[in-house]
Amino acid sequence: MLSAADRYIARLIAAPLFACLVIAALLLVLDKMRRLFDFVVSEGGPVSVVWRMLANLLPEYLSLGIPIGLLLGILLAFRRIALSSELDAFRAIGQSYGRLLRTPYLYAIALALVNLAIVGYVQPYARYAYEGLRFELRSGALGASIKVGEFTHLGKRMTMRIEKSSNNGRDLSGIFVMGEGKDGKTLAVTAEKGTFLATDDPDTIILRLANGVLVHDAPSFKTPRILSFTGHDLPIDLPKIEAFRNRGGKDRELTIPELARVGNDPRVSKMIRDETRANFHFRLVEVAMMLLLPLLAVALAVPPKRSSSSLGVFLSIVMVVAYHKVNEYAESMGSLGLIDPFYALWLPFLAFAALICWMYYTVAYVPGGQPIGALERSFAKLGTGFRRMMAKFLPSLAGS
Repeated sequence: MLSAADRYIARLIAAPLFACLVIAALLLVLDKMRRLFDFVVSEGGPVSVVWRMLANLLPEYLSLGIPIGLLLGILLAFRRIALSSELDAFRAIGQSYGRLLRTPYLYAIALALVNLAIVGYVQPYARYAYEGLRFELRSGALGASIKVGEFTHLGKRMTMRIEKSSNNGRDLSGIFVMGEGKDGKTLAVTAEKGTFLATDDPDTIILRLANGVLVHDAPSFKTPRILSFTGHDLPIDLPKIEAFRNRGGKDRELTIPELARVGNDPRVSKMIRDETRANFHFRLVEVAMMLLLPLLAVALAVPPKRSSSSLGVFLSIVMVVAYHKVNEYAESMGSLGLIDPFYALWLPFLAFAALICWMYYTVAYVPGGQPIGALERSFAKLGTGFRRMMAKFLPSLAGS
């Protein structure tokens, strides 16, 4: 049963937690969106597919945003009660840091389970769907793959060029089509405009041309036959599209149980086992670290007395991002077989956990303890020295 103090802390955590989560996810989405638009346009696909690709990347971005949102939500909540002296009031009535961490740990455990479900099960399927969309774009399966002003090969024996395209690639203008038959016959067509029409055969479409000239030639013809027309239907055989591979072509497309099974299968090559084991432990340590974030948040949220510095907020983001990058590097080392994946991922985790536990112990149990106090004093001295230097420099500059 949650007390009034627990509910109060829960409300303080909720708003910044979800705000930071949304902002972090949006920043990642916006960064990827521009590159996806460039990719889709370069491949000649419809712009609408960008939203489908982003939807499949959303689980990956949520798995990155949830830990940041959890850390900043707890940190900003405890920073608020510390600066308003509410934390001192809680301590005065016998509420220890351990007791005050009950609500943050409810958030941490719940979000860790959500993140485990995302990285372990949802993200692999979403990643596979994303790779499938990239494959379809490159193979032209999404249509609208005829690029304006360029020669486009439709199968092995037909080439097409257009000057203008509209209505998602269905209406064309300034058309040139060149086709070759197996018996040496050739067909060249120019037309003012044309429209793609579907047929009952999924492997064939009709290009309905208007106001053009058709030139038909064959080895048995003395001269090419030329025909002017106001309307002509040209059947086009769609190129055969190779089916996309099965899920599991990449480590990120495997669920956690599948990674564990492949990583311990003696029939699989050592290189693949190392890659899957490294990815398996990478996902686990990223989730396990979330259980230490409440301790880190509290250690960095409480500023020294008579200080309102935001250094703890900055330092928290630096530490989380740095740890994530260390994990990525460790995963690469483990994948290459340079070090056992288990040690490559869990030794940095233990080192980081020891640092966080020391910082929390210093705040919670050492009288007057403040792990970032020395760092804040150093930054303050640097700021004072910089201001003095500028004060000396600017008058001399003004005098000259």
